[in-house]
Amino acid sequence: MVEAALSQGVDEPVIARLKPYLIEIQAGRTYFWCSCGRSKRQPYCDGSHKGTGFEPRKFVAERSEEVLFCACKHTLNAPFCDGMHNNLPGGAPLDDPDSPGNRSVALKDRASTARTLLNGGCYVYTPAQRTMLTRGALRYCTTISAALGAQFQTQMLLQVRGAASPAMSFGDRDVILFVAAGRGTVEIAGRRFAVTATDGVYVRPDEGFRLVPDAEGALEVYASVSPLADIQWLEELPDNFDVTCPERVARVDTGQRTAMGPRYFQFLVDKTLGARQMTQFIGHIPQSKAMPHRHLYEESLLVLSGEGCMWTDDCKTVVRAGDVLFLPRKQEHSLQATSADGLGLMGVIAPGDNPSINY
Repeated sequence: MVEAALSQGVDEPVIARLKPYLIEIQAGRTYFWCSCGRSKRQPYCDGSHKGTGFEPRKFVAERSEEVLFCACKHTLNAPFCDGMHNNLPGGAPLDDPDSPGNRSVALKDRASTARTLLNGGCYVYTPAQRTMLTRGALRYCTTISAALGAQFQTQMLLQVRGAASPAMSFGDRDVILFVAAGRGTVEIAGRRFAVTATDGVYVRPDEGFRLVPDAEGALEVYASVSPLADIQWLEELPDNFDVTCPERVARVDTGQRTAMGPRYFQFLVDKTLGARQMTQFIGHIPQSKAMPHRHLYEESLLVLSGEGCMWTDDCKTVVRAGDVLFLPRKQEHSLQATSADGLGLMGVIAPGDNPSINY
């Protein structure tokens, strides 16, 4: 049992361990989560809290599923992990890429096609190597889909230059856009929103949208959709803008950064804007390699700047600005930033609302 670096009086929980416990809960069953950290039946209470001022947290499962119960006992979302362990002493350990074990991991050459496969369905996708489809002023390609192994999200790269794109929709799905380059307007069901590079944009279910670059300019936008969906072309935009959700654009704000050990991220489009299935964030990794870890969500990452290396079970490959990384749910991985200035990233997780949760 790891003791917290702080004084362990009766008003301080003991850190049972830093990473959470992966638990398969059963619908209708009642669980008593240990909040004091002293139980020998982690993560469940065994009565060891008596005399400490702590009480177990009662939880009744609404459905059968896999969850992560907090083990560091500092969560603000008990009994579940909320990523707080990353900012406790030792909670975000770094891995040595030059350790004997890591030196034996094979470097996989980048594929001559757009997709370089790693372990467990993880891959690195390079849109610049993909033949783009066209429709009017729009050039587009699919970077993540069910055909490429995804279960929870579709992602497409959309490029327009000199004129507006056709109107499009993904039906009754949440859509999150990320402006990777350029400036212009995103028209959503008749409402117009000015956008520029690094903006996130939320499109509600059943709303159509269109991309309009500034005069003589271009827009490059990644569209993420959950659940999985195919693009639908519209003759015109529907007049069905959801006025209950008027704010649609999220911008980078350094004051909104969340620390995650030596890394940081900022939420862009998330549940505060109305997103239900997905969460979009933008972040930075300093020159370093994270310890191998897993997530219960499916994750896509767009490399915005820098160079690095994606590691999976027994192989690794170089990643660069412009690459899309796809990480299946529960696939062990580690992303290393090799550039002196680190890696800039945009990510989308589905289903999920917190990119700092790992196990």
